[in-house]
Amino acid sequence: MTSIPEALLWCLSAGTAAAVVLAALSIRAGRRRADLRKRLSAAEEQNSATLHSNTELTARLRATEAEIRHLAGSRLPDLTLALAHPHVPVPGLLDARFTGSETDQALNAVLEQVSDAITKERARVDAAAQSTLRGATTTIQALLYQLQTALQEMQHRYDDPNIAQDLLNADYLNEQALRRVQATGVVCGAWPGLTREDSYLAELVVGATSRLRGYERVNISNQLRDPIAVVARAVEPIAITVTELLANALHHSHRELPVTITLQQGNRGASVIVDDYGVGMHDDEIKAAMELLSGDEDLLLTQLGDPPRSGFAAAGQLVRQYGYGVHVEPSPYGGVRAVVYIPGDPLLTVLDESAQPMSVMAPLPHRSAVPDRSASMLPTGSATPPPAAAPAPQPALAAQPAPAPSYEAPAQQAEGELPRRRRRKPVSEPDESAARTESAPERSPEETGTRWAALQRGTESGRAAAHSEPPRSPEGNA
Repeated sequence: MTSIPEALLWCLSAGTAAAVVLAALSIRAGRRRADLRKRLSAAEEQNSATLHSNTELTARLRATEAEIRHLAGSRLPDLTLALAHPHVPVPGLLDARFTGSETDQALNAVLEQVSDAITKERARVDAAAQSTLRGATTTIQALLYQLQTALQEMQHRYDDPNIAQDLLNADYLNEQALRRVQATGVVCGAWPGLTREDSYLAELVVGATSRLRGYERVNISNQLRDPIAVVARAVEPIAITVTELLANALHHSHRELPVTITLQQGNRGASVIVDDYGVGMHDDEIKAAMELLSGDEDLLLTQLGDPPRSGFAAAGQLVRQYGYGVHVEPSPYGGVRAVVYIPGDPLLTVLDESAQPMSVMAPLPHRSAVPDRSASMLPTGSATPPPAAAPAPQPALAAQPAPAPSYEAPAQQAEGELPRRRRRKPVSEPDESAARTESAPERSPEETGTRWAALQRGTESGRAAAHSEPPRSPEGNA
């Protein structure tokens, strides 16, 4: 056999080893290439995700900037308007994706803080304005009362009928100014500025009517069964309320249309019902009026319009303070019906008509009929009158005077029944025309002045006699 040289064996061994090493290196390189491919793919995916995230972040940043611009340009201005005018809507987010997010919460926090700041500042400014108006109206109201007293004194001082008529006109204009100033003061938190004694409800309504222009259009129907009166502390507030409701009825109805007032008595109180035949009110107007008349919320002067309408607002303030109620609804006559409900406890009382007679200007009550045993004809529904008080001295007149009101002699009063006065029979229209036909001829200015002076002296003597009597303590005053 031929032997293989040792050198060749060494060469073969070295080649084999090199091949093994090369194979190992090749496998390792392949693995590294695969790993590199995976890393490169992952890097590409990460880069793609980063680019996508950057794109979304940029879009969200732009959307956030748009929301901030929308907040400053639209939402905040509309919010300030909505605080003064609740019907103005406040817009929401531009992008619905922010709903419930931290951005939405942050923007809402800004709106709330701005709203609170504006509300507090408006309340502070309005309180300062009300304080100023309250002080001014109180002073002006006191001056107008002094002017009213001075005008009444001048009416008694001068005998010239022309001067007396001018003084009456000035007194009437002063009453108009006094009513406006009084309502403004009440809205600003001032008290009505006038105290009275217990007053019949019918007299109160007549007095409220006399404060207004167009009072001749008001027809009053007295359906009260008893001589009901309002306690002293609530007389002026209720008079103000009735006056403002009447003013609204007269203003929103034609000057030739009447306004009807009905006085009703219930089991637990009395009501003053005002009906007009005017243009009426829409549902939203009635809702707004009821909000003002309820007095449940504190009002700002800026909420009363421009120029401010303080009538219903003043009535609402008094309703809250004194505990009676006012309701407004469409009238069955096409206009508006306003009802002032006065609870019997603690705002009503019953007066003794013999001790405190009702004014002759008050409307006759429609009471149940009582058998008439006298020869004179009296209206149905009149009751037994109290003894007539001694009249004040009357001046002697040259011409034949008109017949004085005749009263029936007092009859026996039933036990437990309150005294009620008997009124004279109303003169019919033919009788009135006949009386005007048979009246004395036209008087001279001197004779008219003499009659006016005598009437003033008689009025002054009667008032002096009334003031000389000891004061009566009010009944049922709460």
